Amino acid sequence: MSKRSALAGVDVAVLAGGLGTRLRSVLGDDLPKVLAPVGGRPFLDVLAEWLGGYGANRLVLCLGHLAAPVVAHAQTLTRPDFEIKAVIEPAPLGTGGALRHAASELRSDPVLVMNGDSWVDADLAGFVAAHRARGAFLSVLCVEVPDASRYGRVEIDAGGAIRRFVEKDPQSQPGVINAGLYLLSKAALEALCAADGPSFERDFLQAATDGRVVAHLCAGAKFIDIGTPESFHGAASVIDQE
Repeated sequence: MSKRSALAGVDVAVLAGGLGTRLRSVLGDDLPKVLAPVGGRPFLDVLAEWLGGYGANRLVLCLGHLAAPVVAHAQTLTRPDFEIKAVIEPAPLGTGGALRHAASELRSDPVLVMNGDSWVDADLAGFVAAHRARGAFLSVLCVEVPDASRYGRVEIDAGGAIRRFVEKDPQSQPGVINAGLYLLSKAALEALCAADGPSFERDFLQAATDGRVVAHLCAGAKFIDIGTPESFHGAASVIDQE
């Protein structure tokens, strides 16, 4: 599969409706996290360029808190060959609720779902190819980090299925983590829409650790998120190395 066409025709849902409480001390009350400046550019621009490099041509922004400035900025990124659709939740719905609310705009099979505050230098073409070759219900992109205490760990069996999502452990130790990128088959999206619970991660993924959810481990991939002041300030240096 060509890198530049891997996400062509794949709808990308970007979860960007959170309150961003931990970054308010840095960004203030009026700047949404997905527009936080990273390397001199709004983080949404970084994500759009990254995804566009893999051929993505349709982003669905799942928005809530401070949606208006995101919608206005997204208009500057939209091109004839690159559509950005904003879906604004009427009230905080959680990540699972946000995806259900946007489901009518997610028409491809599979759909790529990602957190709007993280980036990883993994090969997304390989991720898509592995998902399709396996005929997976749902695939999770996973990376190894030197300190998994902040994220929680993922336990993977010999066949590649995720058997358990381990809660955060204050003890610093290396481990495999969920990098916040998911490929959902049409069946998985339908199952999510029929399920209950606000959280995609805690309510849906945790309930599907019966062999249906598989890991795609990208060893050596660099991962960053901008969810805390510390990680936000270090994000540009990681992305600029690529």
